Amino acid sequence: MDNRLDLLMEMEQHFDNKDEAYFKNLVGHEDYVIRTRAVCILADISGEKAIEPIGQVLLNDSDHLVRHEAAFSLGQLGHTSGIDVLSKAVLDDPSFFVRHEAAVALGVIGSEQSRKTLERALNDESEEVRESAMIALANLDYISHVKRTNKFTSLTGG
Repeated sequence: MDNRLDLLMEMEQHFDNKDEAYFKNLVGHEDYVIRTRAVCILADISGEKAIEPIGQVLLNDSDHLVRHEAAFSLGQLGHTSGIDVLSKAVLDDPSFFVRHEAAVALGVIGSEQSRKTLERALNDESEEVRESAMIALANLDYISHVKRTNKFTSLTGG
């Protein structure tokens, strides 16, 4: 516990310096708490440059909570360059928790590129994933109708 707290204090210093390389390295740390924090921080300080390393976490991390946070972070970033990795997670992740969050993230991004994946997710074995896909699709329908994306559409994406 003390080691984690010491590392978190160190992380705060690197956060203040917006040290992307430091946090890219930490997404592979042995402690899932540190990996989760590193994903969130990397998204905050790196913007679109964080999509590739966070996408790798989403597809490869052993912990479903860390993968869930990666999906959430990709949705919050809101870049269409995150759609492919999120779509793969919606369709293939073993955890319904991650599939649900990846569907929500696709709705938050709000791109028609996600429609086919979300329609496939309507047949997921998990009710949570199916419901998340319905909400995300409703957001895509709304965006299509109003022909714009903004803060409102990203907040109603899932």
